[in-house]
This record gives sequence, structure tokens and C-alpha cells, in this order.
Amino acid sequence: MSIRRLPEKLVNRIAAGEVVERPAAALKELVENAIDAGATRISVRIAEGGILRLEVEDDGCGMSAADMALALERHATSKLPTDAIEDVITMGFRGEALPSIASVARLTLESRTQGGDGWKRVVDNGAVVAEGPAALAKGTRVMVEDLFARVPARRKFLRSGRSEYAACLDAVRRLAMSRPDIGFTVEHDGRRVLDVQGGQDQLTRVAALTQRELAANSIGVDIDRGEVHLGGVISLPTYNRGIADHQYLFVNGRPVKDRLLVGALRGAYADLLARDRHPVVALFLDVPTSEVDVNVHPAKTEVRFRDPQLIRGMIVGGLRRALDEHGFRSVQRPAEAALAAWQQEPVAPEPTTGFLFARRAEPAVHLFGADIAPRAEDVARVYDRLTPFASPAPIAGRAEPATAPVPEAESHPLGIARGQIAKTYIVAEAEDGLVIVDQHAAHERLVLEQLRRGMSGQAVLSQGLLLPEVVELDEPACDRLEAAAPQLAALGVELERFGPAAVMVRATPAMLGTIDCQKLVTDIADDLAGYDAALGLSERLELVAATMACHGSVRAGRTLSVAEMNALLRTMEVTPHSGQCNHGRPTWVKLAMDDVEKLFGRK
Repeated sequence: MSIRRLPEKLVNRIAAGEVVERPAAALKELVENAIDAGATRISVRIAEGGILRLEVEDDGCGMSAADMALALERHATSKLPTDAIEDVITMGFRGEALPSIASVARLTLESRTQGGDGWKRVVDNGAVVAEGPAALAKGTRVMVEDLFARVPARRKFLRSGRSEYAACLDAVRRLAMSRPDIGFTVEHDGRRVLDVQGGQDQLTRVAALTQRELAANSIGVDIDRGEVHLGGVISLPTYNRGIADHQYLFVNGRPVKDRLLVGALRGAYADLLARDRHPVVALFLDVPTSEVDVNVHPAKTEVRFRDPQLIRGMIVGGLRRALDEHGFRSVQRPAEAALAAWQQEPVAPEPTTGFLFARRAEPAVHLFGADIAPRAEDVARVYDRLTPFASPAPIAGRAEPATAPVPEAESHPLGIARGQIAKTYIVAEAEDGLVIVDQHAAHERLVLEQLRRGMSGQAVLSQGLLLPEVVELDEPACDRLEAAAPQLAALGVELERFGPAAVMVRATPAMLGTIDCQKLVTDIADDLAGYDAALGLSERLELVAATMACHGSVRAGRTLSVAEMNALLRTMEVTPHSGQCNHGRPTWVKLAMDDVEKLFGRK
């Protein structure tokens, strides 16, 4: 079979297969052209998910009739004034989008420059069918109709209109997020689904395009390392999602999808989130053009870094530092659904006996058991996370009267403890609302952070056992424990091999108190085995520390004294990541005073 040169029409269709795989890809190219034209307002109209019609209108610089004709030719562009493709700073640069789209759809291009005349050019599946004057303001309007109508092999692989619409909206959302200085509107089948104004700051734009609650539950990122700058917004660990659909990375203003980001986020949020939960993240990376190659993917959705380890280290370290600096922060308020569960119950009128204010006799109840004199040893005992609790608190009340003046709530972000609910939740009064703390989740995080400090070189106090305990395990488990013995000693667990299928435990971390050594060592062995091939020893020890923290934390159902509750709150305020437990759930939530007043109809 002889080699032949393919006709231009077929070449354009092949190029369209690379650039225009679905309506969202065509829409992305058109919106990028509008951004490169210097638009301040971009309007998008979609019909039937973009399969029937796509329309993009902007107020950019526009094109003359001659430039319009040239723009519809392959590899004709105004974005590469020189041959240095590595210095490109625009969204597009290949000059393939318009001719590729026009070869598989009916494309109508209208444009007008400042002070010039408007012009229209219509191309139907690669053939120019009409052109002439057009009436429009300065800017450009592009309409794409019946995409792949004459390419049934491609048309049948498109998804439903709803799925294609979702992909189109995601493409516009990413581009709008990268340029908060530009206003965007999107209409689908005549209904406006997105409207953001230009001139917004980065956080406002990201929150408007993801979830508005993000503004109150996010952390700003601003890091410089040499010529590389990393900025953006990341959510608190307690503000997360079940899928990773709200994670965005922009390189020099270009939205990209990179596996580097996924791995870096997993490293930054390690031990802060459960494995099936994902943070909300929008990161903006600015690097010299010589350090990144943007010409590695037909749709320009992937890039290649000259030093990927530098970028990954910067993302992991920067995000980790930002999370550390925000210490005990958690979600700022309960979910709307949880708040809506509070309701005013109708009060049934009490039966009267003829007297106007008559009522049934009820036994007197003394709030917080105030009629019971507290024991001196209970009042003096103060919660200390380095030692086990000395003895149970009095059963008569969930809290007890203070022997000293109660400190002002203004000086403590988590407020002052006022009581305990269901022997699980601490209720505290802060200056600006009501704080509810999950005592088990909070103490679990405090113990974990203490163990992590032990792993970083600060020794964890150990408590020697009066009689060493022998734990029987299978031989491979004993081998793993023996190999990790020096690192476990830094966590306060001292053990040694005791025959082929047993280990002898000589000491455990003092902060864990009296624990079941058999269960603890078995769980540690399971953690070392479960991630043996996938993770290094240090990462596996992080999981071991989390397991140990769970063993040593204050359990739900434990009655705490007022002193213990306040000590727990004060420790949380100075401990990193105390706003979320080891599984990513919040350790405390706040009900603002405005919300409390709304519940009682005062506002």
C-alpha cells in the first residue's frame, strides 16, 4: 500500500479528534480564546449539554475580517510572536481550536474591533458557506451548532445531555476560578446557572464556584521558594467531601489536572483525614516558563515540571505549615441540616383546677447537683493528658460548683466549660456563642500529637510494668515488631523478643494509663503488617501512633469534672490540629449567638 498525503478536510477531522473530544473541550477552547483576547466579561450559552449549541460572547479586542479568515486556518495564531514556544504565557498557542471545531460542526464567528466594522463568517463542517457584515458591540461571538452531526462514529460516543452539561460547567468553573478579575455567566437551556462578577478576590471567587461555606472554613496559602510562588485556598480538615471533585490546581493561570496534586494533598492531609474523605483545595502555582512544559497534552490539561519533587515538597510542606498555624480551628458552625433539626415544640396547656395559676407539684431539681457538697479531692483534681485519671468524678452531677471565680470566656477561644451532656459532649460558653466538644475525639487528637512529638525526637514518658507481659503472636508479626522496636521505644512502648512467637512488653506510654497490653500490641502489629509494602517505616509508625492514641483517649461515657473539662479545652487551644480527630471529623462545633437567638425567635 502506497503512502499518500491526506486531504486537508480529513486532517482537520483528525486534529478535532485530539482537541475536541466532547462539547466541554470545544467550550474550553472558546473561553480560553476570550480570555486571551482581554475580555472583562464572558457569557456562555449552552443547549442540550452543548451537543445542540454552544455560544461564547466576550467584550475582548475583537478581530478584523482578514484576521477572522486567518484564524480559521490551522496553526495560525496571534499568541506566538516569536518561535520560543517555551515562553508562552497565553492560554492557547497552537492555532488549532477554531479550524478543528469548524471541521466537525457548524461554526458561526462574529467579531468587531474598537472603531471597526463587525463581520461574520460561517463554516459548516469545514466549508465556508456564508460571510458578511454583522451588528455587534466590540468583541467576539462564536456559535457552535450540531457538534459531530456529520461524524456519527464520534456522535454516538457522547454521553447524555446532562452529563455533557456537567462537563461544560466544570470547564467554565475552572477557567473562572483562574481569573477572578473577569466576570462569567453561564446559561443552560435558557436558565442562568452561574453568574460571578469580575474584580473579586481569590477566596471570594473560589467560594462562589465551590461552596459558599468555604469562606468561613478555609485557610489561605501564600508561600515563596526562589522564583516559585504557591498561593490559594485550602479547607480545614473538618470541612471535607466524599469525592475529590473540588480539588483544583492552576499553573501560571492555566487549569491542569495532575496526579502530582493528588499525591501531594494526600501527604499534606495525612492523619488529618480519613482515607475516604477529601479536602476542598484551589492552589495557584506560579513558576518560570523555563521550568514547566505546557505543550505535552493535546488539550493542554497536563503539564510537566522540570523539578517535580521541588513542586511536590513545596505543596506538602506549605499546606502542612498552613494547617499547623491554624491549630485548633474546626468548622465554624454546625451544618444547616443539623441546625434545622432544632425546632420549637408545641407546648400543651396544663390542666387547671380552677385557680388561674394553679400547677402540679413537681419535685425540686437543683441545677448541676448544687445541693451536694463536692469532695475536696475532686475539686483539686485537674485533668492532665500526661497522666491517667486518678479516680472517677462524682456521679451526682455532670458538672460541679466552682470553688474559685469562673474565668472570663473572652480570654479563651473555646470558652469556659458549663456542663457535660450524655457523658460524651462538653458544653462551653464562648464570647460569641456556644461550643460543643466531643471529649473522646478531642483527647484522641491530643494524645496523637504528643506521640508525634515523641517520634520527632522529644521522648514520650514511659511507664514500666511491675510484671512484664508476654504477648503471643505469629512469627512474622513478631519479626516486624522486633525490627520496629527502637522506633516504638521513642513512642514509649518498650518490648523485646521472647521466643519465636512472642514478645515481652516491659513498658507502655505513661499518658495511656492502664491499658490492655495484649490488644495494644496486637493492633500495632496489625498496623505494621497492613501497610508493610505500601508505606515506609516512618509512615507506618504514624498509623501506629494513631492506634495508640485511640487506646489511651478519654472514652465517651466518662464523667468529667469542671476542672478536667476546662483543662481539656485549654490544651486544645494550644495543640496543633486539635480541631479534628484522627479520622478527620470535627472535635468541636460552635453555635453562634445569632443562631441561638433565631432558635428562640429573638431575631
